[in-house]
Amino acid sequence: MTSGLIFHADATDGASRRLGVSIEIKGPFVGNILELRFPRWIPGSYLIREPMQHLTSLSATCDGNDVDVQRIDVDGVRIRGVSGASKVVVTYKVLAAEMTCRANHLDRTHVHIMPPYTWMLPTRGIDSERLDGTHKVTLAKPDDWQTAIQLEGEEGEWFAEGRDELLDAIMESNANSMYSFEVQGCTQYLKLWDSGNLPFPEKGVDRLLESMKLIAEEHYALFGVPEWKEYWTVIHLTESGRGGLEHLRSQTSMMPRKCLQEGNEEEWRDLVSLFSHEFLHQWNVKQLRPRNFLDYDLQREVHTDLLWWFEGLTSWLGDILCLRSGAWTEDDWNKDWTRKMKRHNDRNGMNHESLQESSHDAWIHLYKPNSYSREVQISYYLEGEMAIFCLDVELRKRSKGESGMDDVMALLYHEFKLESSNPGITHADIKRTLVNLPGGRRLGVMLDSLVSSRQAPDTTAAMKSLGLNMVPEKKKGGAWLGINLSNSSGSVKVRTHLTGSPCRELIHTGDEIVAIEGLRVKSSKEVSAAIYGNTGVATNMTIAREGVLMEVNITPVADPSHLVKVEGKGNKIWDEIKRSRR
Repeated sequence: MTSGLIFHADATDGASRRLGVSIEIKGPFVGNILELRFPRWIPGSYLIREPMQHLTSLSATCDGNDVDVQRIDVDGVRIRGVSGASKVVVTYKVLAAEMTCRANHLDRTHVHIMPPYTWMLPTRGIDSERLDGTHKVTLAKPDDWQTAIQLEGEEGEWFAEGRDELLDAIMESNANSMYSFEVQGCTQYLKLWDSGNLPFPEKGVDRLLESMKLIAEEHYALFGVPEWKEYWTVIHLTESGRGGLEHLRSQTSMMPRKCLQEGNEEEWRDLVSLFSHEFLHQWNVKQLRPRNFLDYDLQREVHTDLLWWFEGLTSWLGDILCLRSGAWTEDDWNKDWTRKMKRHNDRNGMNHESLQESSHDAWIHLYKPNSYSREVQISYYLEGEMAIFCLDVELRKRSKGESGMDDVMALLYHEFKLESSNPGITHADIKRTLVNLPGGRRLGVMLDSLVSSRQAPDTTAAMKSLGLNMVPEKKKGGAWLGINLSNSSGSVKVRTHLTGSPCRELIHTGDEIVAIEGLRVKSSKEVSAAIYGNTGVATNMTIAREGVLMEVNITPVADPSHLVKVEGKGNKIWDEIKRSRR
């Protein structure tokens, strides 16, 4: 008999969009009050969430008799009179209609279960050590559905060892085939679901499976064959949704369905990159963690200044592993780098926020952006990658190609992973590992500056060190307003201002651009055409703000033509970065 709890989900009523849940807790109980709470913080998502908002139909029994359940605080429930009980069962339903990879989703064709959105956990009334026991997880579902889940067990009944494995045990159940293949004694599983229940393109799936195999082999070549022997990838294909979240021995990703359709190479690159990124998180987040993340407090956000490492390093190395493995060509890498450099140059938040500050404030900045965020805030994903890139280049240059940031990551993993004698890392551990590598002796100062200073790293100089040049994507030409625009129903509105925008003081985000020099404009293309030859020329623009028409005079400037495109064949250092380790 398990010392833990029994968690049951019922996905048989997909049309209701509500997932049935029951939690069975056997005695003995400590005291006369039992309290359960939803986790509010999801490791890997770095944002306080409110699963309680989705809960309905709450009830409970004590030894088979109905008992009152009282709601407490913002996240929990309380049951009294449990001291002599042998068993308490709590039941409720949760709405499962949010189409993201971070929440529950249920319909007639599938169920995706995100445990922190599903399971309440006892926080009072039982011995806390019982949460470290073996918990049983069961699922009721249509008979033709097959479930992707990383837990041990058989279809419909599995076992989780402790709280953290329970909360990281995502489930995806549907009637689609389960794909699998083996890499060096480890089995990779792929479970797909399409939000419109469309068939999957056979060529696209075959191409994805081959890329996954190549990428897994490249990860194993760097870190060694992992102790875990199974890994599960869940991919939701939608019209336009995009995202990913790592879990213990698994990931859930969401991509536009055209990523598997022939001819959509940009979306294909993104799919491959996303898989590699989330897969790399098995080493760099799930095993290697910030030291203060070893024991999660699930009721409040836990801050770290190291997200630039855990996401920035993962972004840089994840894509390099795509290139090394052959899943990406060098042209793929170059095109994706151009995409990143456009985002990097279109914002000036690096003048206002450091990578350490961005990491610490993820809960209130990255996850809660506004239309003016890019002016004063940065992404520790993107800018962290730029910093790691510059460090990698400098380390390889000083070591004549012998050492790189992938070596730093591998050394940190083996010394500080969860199963080690000294798990968890700090900034000092990263710095010490870096400076002790060949070529790294004096790079500690550079590391500190990159992550603590409010300034952008010199990526152009780093590229030159690789024998590559950064050039504009296109020739200079045309005037520039420095605004991102959105087109909708024959109107064009301002989404954000770009760095150096001449419109910043006169046009607000959310304003509609109605006409330019008296000529009606209905799309961003028409706006660009209307101001094309007006560099340095005062231009009358009619805008609508909160339904009120007004005139403003804007003087467009020359297109800044940022250096975003990679040219050249590169030198031996670049060859070493992209060399396969297999």
